[in-house]
Amino acid sequence: MPSLRLARWTPAVLRRHLFGEETESLESLCAMMIASDGEYSALLLAERILNAYEQLDSDGRLAFFRLLHDDYDIDADAIRAAVELYEQAPDTDNLLAVTTAAEPGRRELLRRINLTPGGTRRLVRMREHLLEIIREHPDLRRIDTDFHHLFNAWFNRGFLLLEPVDWTTPAHILEKIIAYEAVHEIESWDALRARLQPEDRYCYAFFHPSMEDEPLVFVEVALTEQVPRTIAEILERDADGTIPGSPSCAVFYSISNCHRGLAGVSFGNFLIKQVATSLQMRFPQLKTFATISPVPGLRRWLDTRAQEQPEIGTLLAEFGPDADERQRERLETLAARYLVDEKTGAGEALDPVARFHLRNGAVLERINLLANPSDKGMQRALGTMVNYVYDLGRVEENHEDYVRNHRVACGGAVKKVLAR
Repeated sequence: MPSLRLARWTPAVLRRHLFGEETESLESLCAMMIASDGEYSALLLAERILNAYEQLDSDGRLAFFRLLHDDYDIDADAIRAAVELYEQAPDTDNLLAVTTAAEPGRRELLRRINLTPGGTRRLVRMREHLLEIIREHPDLRRIDTDFHHLFNAWFNRGFLLLEPVDWTTPAHILEKIIAYEAVHEIESWDALRARLQPEDRYCYAFFHPSMEDEPLVFVEVALTEQVPRTIAEILERDADGTIPGSPSCAVFYSISNCHRGLAGVSFGNFLIKQVATSLQMRFPQLKTFATISPVPGLRRWLDTRAQEQPEIGTLLAEFGPDADERQRERLETLAARYLVDEKTGAGEALDPVARFHLRNGAVLERINLLANPSDKGMQRALGTMVNYVYDLGRVEENHEDYVRNHRVACGGAVKKVLAR
């Protein structure tokens, strides 16, 4: 960061600008924030920076992120000089100098902005804007590495609070559950009541102390007697308000991340394991923990394959509720190959939902054709849904095998499909 930019901000000058009537630019406010060494002034500056940022239009936001990119990056010369000193004398002071020089100035700026009440929530929103801008300006991705680094620390599992969400939860939080539901839309308050009030339905969410009225991620659970093959078995059952006679299965049928600005910060894995443990303590008869999950990338992958294999194009055009056995077998085989064999450049499962559950140690248990024949379900995956099963005694082993070897753990039904 250029020293000339900070030279004018002596304590006396800073106080005059901070407490005076001058209207400062975001550029000046950020420079004052870095130069400030007082807690009260830092709080005032953080509030002024966020207020100024939130008045910007899209061009203004781009200019602000350019400022962070250009003026608050690392100083390569300073890093080299610090490393040379450390090589000559590898003591604590020189190690600290290396780590300090290697950290971009914008990271400290973001830390200081976070000091103001509500700062964390507002920085999450700022990152949402950044992620949108990165689509057209990928060189700004280096700024996102700083947001990602800080958010992984600030939203560490040790800071998260697991809370049940039910029909007695305050309405302003329930409204957010309706708004944030990302898998199966909640169309009304009556629909929400059907998911929260019956004794066989549960919802749990992670909250953070700095965003206590904002769920970060939530999972909806149904207690059933068997693993469902369709989403209708969960969403369209008669809600008589009683627990099934002998529920042996807990079904995670919807998991929703609530904030785009927290993309890449892992919550769901902790949530599923903690909820499963909590439910098993409450209902010792539960033996199976499973999902009924979408396959959001299947249709897109099939469309790509159809360009080279016309018979897949024919299948896409003809497949529906009245599909014959040959068509069903063909789609089931393609879905299994997609989920097990298709990988990202990093070697992980291509499907994002599969990637999430496999990284958490789940088993790809069963492929369910026409499990969601809604318009959305057909458009995304020809109605296909999947059961992933969490064997609490083996999730760590499955997780390690997937992370290290990218091996997809499959149940017997999927293995049978793959063997055709």
